[in-house]
Amino acid sequence: QVQLVESGGGLVQAGDSLRLSCAASGRTSGVYLIGWFRQAPGKEREFVAHISWSDGTAYYADSVKGRFTLSRHNAVKNTVYLQMNSLKPEDTALYYCAAGAIVGVITDPSAFSSWGQGTQVTVSS
Repeated sequence: QVQLVESGGGLVQAGDSLRLSCAASGRTSGVYLIGWFRQAPGKEREFVAHISWSDGTAYYADSVKGRFTLSRHNAVKNTVYLQMNSLKPEDTALYYCAAGAIVGVITDPSAFSSWGQGTQVTVSS
């Protein structure tokens, strides 16, 4: 079992930045991919980005490419950061961290076996 805890959400204005954190604990030895998804009210859960735990390769949804950066913490094991710049009102959502024993480019949330509780990001215009 892998436990995931997100933090860093908040209320910001359009154009501002936020950094989300995801700390993983428990049986993390079998985790190969950590991803971020978001869900706005009335909408389906949407892929944002994921990162390979082994080599740090990141993959992004087109909607966030060039604005969001996903990285691993060098010193604190099992922690990833989602740096979100140039935020837009349409980025408003509940952001979830997810982990899975999967490799490759995976955007289907059902492929991820562990999920955090989510952190709210609200961007005002």
